[in-house]
Amino acid sequence: MILLAPGLELHPAHFSRAEQEALVEAIREIVRAAPLFTPTMPRTGKPFSVRMTNCGPLGWVSDRDGGYRYQATHPATGETWPAMPPALIEAWREFADFDGPPEACLVNFYEAGARMGLHADADEKEPRAPVLSISLGATCLFRYGGPTRNDPTRSVKLSSGDVVVIGGKSRFCYHGVDRLYPATSTLIANDARINLTLRRVTPA
Repeated sequence: MILLAPGLELHPAHFSRAEQEALVEAIREIVRAAPLFTPTMPRTGKPFSVRMTNCGPLGWVSDRDGGYRYQATHPATGETWPAMPPALIEAWREFADFDGPPEACLVNFYEAGARMGLHADADEKEPRAPVLSISLGATCLFRYGGPTRNDPTRSVKLSSGDVVVIGGKSRFCYHGVDRLYPATSTLIANDARINLTLRRVTPA
């Protein structure tokens, strides 16, 4: 384990290649039931550069009129989200150190050139629970800072199979993905990356 900041932990290469392949296949099943969609920014309607979906009882969505929120149904199909794969629930039990299961898993699909601007995960009503982040596919440059957008930032590369725990004093730190590195993984075609983030939304 590498401690990036108080409460911000990096667990390199936690998932083996076989485990990563199994997770990718599970994600394919999820996407078949809950297709990827492109969220948009509140007020402006500007599209994100990533496509996404969710699994678990709740899913995170964003659009111009409704803003950032969690809901129990897919915004396009109206169907409930697929169940969370057991391997993700097991990872939560291992790393979250929280008395309560995860309620949402965001599936962010980064194609080559996609990024994620600096943001803090603050839409959950259970601040004691961490956010658990799992990287699959292409290596990315992960940037993290403090509790305000203007705090100094640092960067670290995240590789396929890595797990990051965002909790404790870093639970509301600003963080994002600046870039993907081509030819860094054979797990997902076309230098793409999948990021899975597990959250507890409601008070336990």
